[in-house]
Order: sequence, then C-alpha cells, then structure tokens
Amino acid sequence: MDRQQISRLAHAHHPIAAPLDDDSVRRLLAHAVPGDGARVLDLGCGGAEWLLRALAGHPRLTAEGVDVSASALDHARGAAARLGVADRLTLHHEDAARFAAPHGFDLVLCVGSTHAFGGLPATLAAAREHLAPGGRVLVGDGFWEREPSPEAVESLGDLDDLPTTLDRVVADGWTPVGGHISTRRELDDYEWAWTGALAAWALDHPADPDRAQALETATAHRDGWLRGYRDCLGFLCLVLRPTDT
Repeated sequence: MDRQQISRLAHAHHPIAAPLDDDSVRRLLAHAVPGDGARVLDLGCGGAEWLLRALAGHPRLTAEGVDVSASALDHARGAAARLGVADRLTLHHEDAARFAAPHGFDLVLCVGSTHAFGGLPATLAAAREHLAPGGRVLVGDGFWEREPSPEAVESLGDLDDLPTTLDRVVADGWTPVGGHISTRRELDDYEWAWTGALAAWALDHPADPDRAQALETATAHRDGWLRGYRDCLGFLCLVLRPTDT
C-alpha cells in the first residue's frame, strides 16, 4: 500500500485534508473567492474537495486542480460528475511544483500541501507565478504553537511560531486580508478521523493483504500525534493579496 492509497483511505471521513471543519472551509472560501466568475487553481488538490465546494457555491466559477495522485483525481472526477460541475473542473495529473498554465488565476489555493514545494515561502513564490492581477491566495500550513520536541521537529519539519510566520509572509510581499487558526477541536477531530478511518478499513477487510500495514500505519500515526506534536502544533490558513499590485 503506497502513500497515496493510505491517504485516500485515511481521509474517507474527513475529505478536507487539513484540520478544518466544514464551517471554517465555507467561511474561508466565502472570503477568498473574489467573484462568481472567478478562475481558481488548487496546487496539490488531492480529491479536489476545496474546488468542488467552490464550484457548487458559484455557478459561473471555473477551476483547475493539480495533484500527483491519479486515484485522488479519479475520485474528484466522479464527485464532480455527481455534483453536476464536471464541465467547469479541469484536473492535471502532475507535480504541482512543475505545473504551468497559459493564463493566470483569480484565486490560488494550497492548503496542507506546502510540502510539495518545500515549505511555505516556496509555495507562495509558486502561487505568485500563477496569480492574475488583483488575485488572492488561500494557503494553509502548520506552525509551532509551543516549543516543539525534537521528535516533533523530526516528524513535521522546521516550522516557525505564529508571529514569525506572519512576519515572514508580510516581508515576502503579502498582506493578510483574512485567516483562520484551527481550534483544538478541529485539530483533534482531524487526527481522530485520519487514524480512525484507516484503522476501520483494516478491521473491515481482515483478509486483505494490506490489513497489517494499515493498522500499523494508523497506530504509528496516532502515537506520533499524541506523544510527538499534539501539544505544540497549530494550523493556520491565510487569505493573502500581494502588497504591491
């Protein structure tokens, strides 16, 4: 079972691949989507859940998503067909860091996928390249809420605290015009959903050859969360506009 299969199973009960509840997603999209006729891009879209929700709420919006997971994109195509928005959604099976488009976008999203670019600064640099004049970026990434343990840093990388994260974003030429800091409930709900969905799949498929790996992965993830980063990790979403336009 590869990483993409594990992610698909783990997100079965929490299709937004980030610690955000449905109301937070709705409010962020309401703030970020600049208008009904906007053109939207999601870099590292997975199952394109952000795009599907934006398309469902804006009948003239068009969207494009980029991801390396063929299975996630297939899932997105099926969901788009069921919602009746497939004609307004274009999906690209490729590395988001190498994606190029012949036009700009009014909104560029990358929530929970900054690792595809090597971190938040590189993600914002890539988003800027895709942004149309007057456009916005919706980005989501982790930060250290408290001093992390060495194990947390090894697991999640070299993050900043919240004020430093904002300082660096502003210094890079962006102005925050909206945002959301995930609550403890959102953070915990996401981890329980991730580990629970994967473990439940394993229990429901006792004869599957991948059962043991799924259970081991769910257990290791839960242990890393509870003993490693639960008490120090936060998650921040920002709606940004370029400071100099």
